[in-house]
Amino acid sequence: MNTLKPNCLNFIELLAQNIALISPTMTAALIIPLMFGTTGNISWLSYAVGTIMLLFVAFNLNQFAKRTTNSGSMYTYASSGLGFTGGALCGWCLVWAYLFIGLAGTTGFTIFAGKLLEMIHITAPPVLLFAVCLAACFILAYFDIKISTLVMLGAEAFSCFFIIALCMIVLGHHHFAPDVSQFTLKGVSLSTLGMGVVVAIFSLVGFESSTAFGEEAVNPLKTIPKSIIWSLVFSGLFFMFVCYTEVLGIQGYKDTLDKVDAPLNVLSSMYGVPYLSPILSAGAMFSFFALALSCMNAGARVMFVMGRHDFFPKSTSTAHTKHSTPHVALAVMAAVMFAIVTISKFAFGWEVLDEFNNAGTMGAFGFLGAYFLVSLAAPAFLKKRGELKAKDVAMCAAAVLLMIIPTVGMFVPLPDPPVRYFPYVFAAYLFFGYARVMAMQHQKPERVGEIHDEVKKLHAATA
Repeated sequence: MNTLKPNCLNFIELLAQNIALISPTMTAALIIPLMFGTTGNISWLSYAVGTIMLLFVAFNLNQFAKRTTNSGSMYTYASSGLGFTGGALCGWCLVWAYLFIGLAGTTGFTIFAGKLLEMIHITAPPVLLFAVCLAACFILAYFDIKISTLVMLGAEAFSCFFIIALCMIVLGHHHFAPDVSQFTLKGVSLSTLGMGVVVAIFSLVGFESSTAFGEEAVNPLKTIPKSIIWSLVFSGLFFMFVCYTEVLGIQGYKDTLDKVDAPLNVLSSMYGVPYLSPILSAGAMFSFFALALSCMNAGARVMFVMGRHDFFPKSTSTAHTKHSTPHVALAVMAAVMFAIVTISKFAFGWEVLDEFNNAGTMGAFGFLGAYFLVSLAAPAFLKKRGELKAKDVAMCAAAVLLMIIPTVGMFVPLPDPPVRYFPYVFAAYLFFGYARVMAMQHQKPERVGEIHDEVKKLHAATA
């Protein structure tokens, strides 16, 4: 069997998939201090710019999503515009992106599960918590995609509710008066803002993950494009609000925000609601679990379709006969995620928080590569359909130019080791993927031609 369960995910469940992968709690709990260390008091502005930048990407992405549907996400989108080579590289980038952002979820789960266990005087080794997180994700994803999306929605809603409640307590303590210092742009450079946008990209990537569920969505040509835009808008506004509040609220604390590893817990103690700390830690743990689960689901579906096209072993394109889930691809994702996070812990001696930061940086490379390719593919796709307009070319150019900002920000100024070596690791990974494409074109030219025809037919069938 190689088909997935049709018409089982509605708009809310697709939105839950996207928001779970964005993981608003991740940013509130761990990323905003990193953002403050980069851009200081104008951190909220970096989130505003990052959101606007990705809305241009979303416009190009929706040129495909509102016209055609499948389970291949941006892989088949890019294939329809750029051909087999461009599409395969886009899919290769996506597998990398979902893999490493999923590891950020796994390590984030481990951090906050560890904090909760410490509250009851229990110590668990990180590797055990890695295994618990990934095994639970696999089980949920294996049995039913609908159940797993509802779990993600509930986890993120629980966490965000208490984060917003804490923010309102902080703002109320300050009588809801505006913090003028956060609206002063004096001394802000384009380089500083660019570095902030890099962090914002780390926070916002994944807004497009619902495109991987085209075969399983209800009315996909409408629900998927809506889920892309609304997940990005909701998350961007949430990040701006929470970032502004954390910067305001931490003023007067013994440490600056960038030196605080659990800002939500610190704020709950500062503002007289310490009983929220375990609730917020539990919410963060659930949210990071949802992030790992959503990445496993999305990455497996990209692998599933690329397996159909022989880029991966044919077994990865197999769906379970009873549950209609891509169980082999899910197992591969779970096994590789566990191997990487465990090897990083023991071979490199990284602390779990270091693993979290490094995984997020690695994942951002993959998403940026995929966003570049799908933005370039959009006008080519529309031209093939005879629907290309000047505004479509302008949107493509705007998206590509804006993405240069975070790309340059990854190199200037040169980051400290080991982060400075990550681009070379990613480049080697891309080279391996390109070599795989070249090998297929040399060894199986007829099959590559068939794949081209399949993608062309698929994207012409649902105008």
